[in-house]
Amino acid sequence: MSSPKIIGGPEAYRHDLLGYQTGFVLAAILTIVPFALVAWGTFPATTVRWVIGIFGVTQILVHVRYFLHVDLSAERREELYLMLFSASLVLTMIAGTLWILFNLYARMM
Repeated sequence: MSSPKIIGGPEAYRHDLLGYQTGFVLAAILTIVPFALVAWGTFPATTVRWVIGIFGVTQILVHVRYFLHVDLSAERREELYLMLFSASLVLTMIAGTLWILFNLYARMM
């Protein structure tokens, strides 16, 4: 196995700039397409909702990869685990809140 190539100076700057530009273009496309679908109104609402959801999840992955620089490499593994743990905590809190609210709604009706 070979060691990863270490770059510095202007090469590192160009590499980072290219990554940011790629991320920006992908994020812009992933934003513009759902806006255009809603503005045109030519597709059924269910299809538009699915496209918005899929593009939203894809945009989260683009932001994590290109702007937060979190990938599946061994050096970034701890950051990935931290983000996954934080997401699980947030989802648990949202699910608990919805459970309580719907339970209260059922008892009030």
